[in-house]
Amino acid sequence: MAISASAGAGSAAAVARALAPHAVIEQNLERCTSAQQVCAELSRIFNVGVTEVALMRVEGDILNFLFPTELQAAGFVPLSSSKAVAARTASTRKVELFNNFMIVQHANVFETIKLSTLGQSNAPGANTIQKLMTAPVTDSHHNVVGVVQVCRKGLTPTDSGSDFTLNDLQNLEIASRAVGGLSFMHAV
Repeated sequence: MAISASAGAGSAAAVARALAPHAVIEQNLERCTSAQQVCAELSRIFNVGVTEVALMRVEGDILNFLFPTELQAAGFVPLSSSKAVAARTASTRKVELFNNFMIVQHANVFETIKLSTLGQSNAPGANTIQKLMTAPVTDSHHNVVGVVQVCRKGLTPTDSGSDFTLNDLQNLEIASRAVGGLSFMHAV
């Protein structure tokens, strides 16, 4: 793709986004100053609702929710948990994609918490996680400082929307590295 010398700055910016989406993802996330901003940006990137993004921070031997806010008061995820996907993500340091999450053994206690302040549906079963991507959040020294998860919720897999792709997973991995550099990801 060539850019003519007469192309405006807007055109050049559009081409830059098309050619380097990873750089744009990193740049947009590095501007965020809170977990809420990060999760709003991730919901935009992956075209999911804000209630379909979670960000957790490692604090000692647990993962504490930074977002959604309602889950902060609901509890935490022990890093030693054998049933929590987030704990497995932190311990294995692997990104994973599940387009049929219902068959994955997982702790579903947090799915029962109503995220009403974020506009989550009240319809029975509508908030069931059907599809999930999960990635460790690492700092510049490659230490795991948290976990980010993006999901699609619905009564059935079809209701929840399209499957996540390998490109989506790659973008989440890039996003998780950018988030790892943000100051609020480091426990005080």
